[in-house]
Amino acid sequence: MTEREQNFPALLERLRPRCEQIIAQYERKRSALLPLMHLFQRHEGYVSREAMEAAAEMVGITPAEAEGTVSFYTLFYRRPVGKYMLQVCRGLACTINGAEDIMAYFREKLGIGHLQTTADGLFSYEEVECLAACDRATCMQVNLEFVYDLTPQKIDAMLDDIRAGSYAVAAMAQTEAPDRTWQIPQDKQVAGGRKSRGAAGVPSPDNAGGVGDRSGVIMLDNIINRNVIRFTGTRERALLEPRDVVERVDEEGARAGH
Repeated sequence: MTEREQNFPALLERLRPRCEQIIAQYERKRSALLPLMHLFQRHEGYVSREAMEAAAEMVGITPAEAEGTVSFYTLFYRRPVGKYMLQVCRGLACTINGAEDIMAYFREKLGIGHLQTTADGLFSYEEVECLAACDRATCMQVNLEFVYDLTPQKIDAMLDDIRAGSYAVAAMAQTEAPDRTWQIPQDKQVAGGRKSRGAAGVPSPDNAGGVGDRSGVIMLDNIINRNVIRFTGTRERALLEPRDVVERVDEEGARAGH
């Protein structure tokens, strides 16, 4: 057990009053999940599995739902990262204004590449999509704080100030030493074009239920024929298919021998 894991129960109790305040702001508890995750990340430096489990229990969802939400957003880190997250924009405006040279300079100065962390745990480096500051290209964010009009000279000064502890932007929390990368192996697998575990054995992306599942076709027929199904309110993330659709699928499957 790491020191962070040993200290997490104390952290949770310390943050619990603030967590309860956040949850009380929402009509549905589960709507508080994102601000809760930001809160834990500010104190741990990333969103740990313990944090996701604790937040899930507080808002009444499963840990899998919490992790599914956290994994969707790029500003949540599921593994430890550096004290300074350097995110350089590679959007169109920045690319036109020399972002490729800026990114190459960062990689040279830091000795690491995209989605990597320096050996001392000080810097994590990422090349990101448009940061919406096109009038000040090339730009970046340092721990989510904008830095505009990048030049090699500005980069040198910024890195020197961070190493000296005098940079204007505060370091992020770091309760556990980061590895070389914070990328989750499963994410890399999907990004590389391989199927996620849930899609294994499904031959067609247009047939998410596998061969013989015609529920989507039946639903489309209902919509086209204006036989629109009205759902009642539910607290579940996924709405259940209407009983008549399920029965028709079963009947067609039986006739087809599935």
